[in-house]
Amino acid sequence: MRGMIEEITAALGANGLILRGGLLFPDDEGAPDGASGAPAKSVLLVGQAGAAPWPHFLRWRDQQPQAIADPLDTWSREVIGEVAQEFGARVVSPSDKPYLPFQQWAVRAEGLRPSPLGILMHPQYGLWHAYRSALLFEDEITLPEFRETIHLCDTCVDKPCLKSCPVAAYSTDGFAYQACLAHVRGANGEPCRAGGCLDRNACPYGAQYRYPPEVQAFHMAAFAGP
Repeated sequence: MRGMIEEITAALGANGLILRGGLLFPDDEGAPDGASGAPAKSVLLVGQAGAAPWPHFLRWRDQQPQAIADPLDTWSREVIGEVAQEFGARVVSPSDKPYLPFQQWAVRAEGLRPSPLGILMHPQYGLWHAYRSALLFEDEITLPEFRETIHLCDTCVDKPCLKSCPVAAYSTDGFAYQACLAHVRGANGEPCRAGGCLDRNACPYGAQYRYPPEVQAFHMAAFAGP
């Protein structure tokens, strides 16, 4: 089984992707279906640390005959789908409906907790990571258990992530979606559109994994819409 994990890791790494942990489904959980339609027994999460997949995605996008809606999701489904097919898994994505509990799976698989921005805080990557898909297997597949680490947000006294947004979109009350969207789309939103969320960029952790401005601008454009 370890050999298969290593092979999956290598296959994902060809596109800058990484395994983000995994878990076994208890018998009483009501797991989603695997590749054949039988309930899955385990799931491996696939994602990224920093912007490692970006050059692979750009090369793929440049080869497409026309503009594609949701290109990053489309690319992720394509390249991760090839890995899933090779290893007999069903691939699912966070944007697939009905939505699956990716955030809960991530918490269980890696032992992470949310930051004040809602993004899970990683002890190494900070806020600069993502989950792209999950591989559902009808066999039991195990990974080494995660090691408990300190939640970095608990050690952060100043909380700059709650002080940098011009419209205070994030607070202890949650995310003010409409205020954020209006600001990003408005005349004063160019710093956010060009360089990403100011609150997220204010976090001091995982700075070496921070997405480059062009990557953050891509995601912000997807958030702001046409």
